[in-house]
Amino acid sequence: MSNRPSGRQNNEMREISVETGINDYAEGSCLISFGGTKVHCTASIQEMVPRWMKMQGKKGGWLTAEYGMLPRSTHERIDREASKGKQSGRTIEISRLIGRALRAVVDLEKIGGRTIWIDCDVLQADGGTRTASITGAYIALHLCIQKLMMEGKIKQNPLREYVAAISCGVTEAGPVIDLDYAEDSNAIADSNYVITETGGLVEVQSTAEEKPISEEDFTAMLNLAKNGIQDLIHMQKQATGQAR
Repeated sequence: MSNRPSGRQNNEMREISVETGINDYAEGSCLISFGGTKVHCTASIQEMVPRWMKMQGKKGGWLTAEYGMLPRSTHERIDREASKGKQSGRTIEISRLIGRALRAVVDLEKIGGRTIWIDCDVLQADGGTRTASITGAYIALHLCIQKLMMEGKIKQNPLREYVAAISCGVTEAGPVIDLDYAEDSNAIADSNYVITETGGLVEVQSTAEEKPISEEDFTAMLNLAKNGIQDLIHMQKQATGQAR
């Protein structure tokens, strides 16, 4: 019998679903759900690169990301950050994380002199918003690249491989995967893993809350994450029409 609040087994992720093409204007879009966490992800094209790239003589294009939470994405309404005149440190950190995760699997020279903007808007938050954002963002990006190639704007596929992200943690039930808010808020340790299809580690964020993480627990979390990533990538391939 499971000791997790949700009743899931330690290696069992929440129900994950993806709906693509939900934004008629974006070059790539999807709505991804990790249980109660729902994120709207879009990829948009801007036919120019940042000024700093031109000044540094950089070739190719650029990819960047923005992340945000809607006012009623949580149990109580939160203020729009625009009304405060600045973004929170958390918002900036997650935006940069999404951008780094995607750039790790993209050959920027092949996208030409343009910028791909990734926007991840959290409609509802129940833990794991950054990992759901990265996983959904890749789907939106992949669909965007498919469109550019179909239109002849890109000659060679710039995507090197798939990338996804998942959370793991240590709770009273032991090492577990895909924490919801109830688990995350009481976890002994909390980790986020960004991993490519071939097993490359793009980023690992791991924090101990009550006591240091043992090597045994860290290894157990990493193994849970690797297995979960493979399931997520299979789901990504189905969403982008690449599943065999």
